[in-house]
Amino acid sequence: MPFKISDNVKVVFRTLDYRNFRLFFAGQLISLIGTWMEMIAMSWLVYRMTNSVFLLGIVGFSSQIPAFLLSPITGVMADRWDRHKTLIVTQTLSMVQAFTLAVLTLTGVVEVWHIIALGIFLGCVNSLDMPARQSFIVEMVEKKENLSNAIALNSLMFNAARLIGPSLAGIVVAMIGEGPCFLLNGISFFAVIASLLAMKINERPAANKGPARLMEDIKEGFMYAFGFVPIRLILFLLSVISLMGASYVVLMPVYARDILHGGPEAFGFLMSAAGIGAMAATIYLASRKSVLGLGRMMPIYSSIFAGALILFSMSRVLWLSLVLMVFIGYGFMAHMAASNTILQTIVDDDKRGRVMSLYVMSFIGVAPVGSLLAGSLASTIGVTWTLIIGGVTCIGASIYFAGKLPLIRQHIHPIYRKIGIIKEVASGIGAATGMSVPPED
Repeated sequence: MPFKISDNVKVVFRTLDYRNFRLFFAGQLISLIGTWMEMIAMSWLVYRMTNSVFLLGIVGFSSQIPAFLLSPITGVMADRWDRHKTLIVTQTLSMVQAFTLAVLTLTGVVEVWHIIALGIFLGCVNSLDMPARQSFIVEMVEKKENLSNAIALNSLMFNAARLIGPSLAGIVVAMIGEGPCFLLNGISFFAVIASLLAMKINERPAANKGPARLMEDIKEGFMYAFGFVPIRLILFLLSVISLMGASYVVLMPVYARDILHGGPEAFGFLMSAAGIGAMAATIYLASRKSVLGLGRMMPIYSSIFAGALILFSMSRVLWLSLVLMVFIGYGFMAHMAASNTILQTIVDDDKRGRVMSLYVMSFIGVAPVGSLLAGSLASTIGVTWTLIIGGVTCIGASIYFAGKLPLIRQHIHPIYRKIGIIKEVASGIGAATGMSVPPED
């Protein structure tokens, strides 16, 4: 049968057939380009103002620590409240933060404490926005078999913005400064807010639970997640990758300027190279027709990320660093998206917000500790050794996770059979071969 490009493209983008998800995809893509521009410009602004690696870590810590502290509570809110309306509120508040930072910078009065305070504010908003947004994907996709494709396309959207935003920010910062990047980010939020308002959503009835049930709901969510082996191990590996590996982003301004002797353009290109790798990972994941096999690939993805990070730390040539950043982006995003897909597939609907809040806590919440640790280590032992230590730790965690795959498979496959993902057993193939479960995860 001849190879048809159109058929393959249709498979990759099949979830865009849903109107609400199509609106969400377009609005978020524009907004996330602005968000990446702000992130790059903010890091460069702080390092230009202070020449302090430690303060880079502090800024990263302040913007991410609310996700760690508040996610257990905001996860309950994401399960109780209407997620569509919640996202409209959180995106509006994020827009206010961006415009405030733009005004402070363009008027020349911005100081580091302003950036830290606004980072804390945005972190509090994101602690609710992220679990609500991750859980909302299910409400935009009617067929559960398309859930993995929707999650992959969500990651693709994030990484398309990651590819465009940093390069654009590097050019804008080099030409006219950081302030316009913050202004453009504020304007970009109009797109996502408009897309949310244009959606036709069947409103979820609010859970009729008072404040007295809050602690019980938090406890129920923790017991459910950490009492189930696959969720617990997925969150463990994700936490290690985020703590010891993902903090490389905080050190990129130092690496670009002091090791590669480049400027904001080099910084932007490095981050965009990671975006290219991440986009390649999400296109591959979107082309998959089933969640089967993702479990056994997770430690491979994380090892690709960690190995490339170690080699990157030793590079002193821009072109080689860019190539390695592609592999770093690929491994990191493939692992993150695979984790998200498996969790969203196996979790009970009434606990989805709480489990995704723990996903956010593991992915984003521990990152501030990693940022602070990376900044402190880099100030003491240098950027190179900090990245090497992080990469080696991630490889160790990946090996441990790989050893637990048979146990994970044992717990996950009954769920896959129940929701119809594994059909071989039902059709008698499993019985005919004598296998109780197929050989994929």
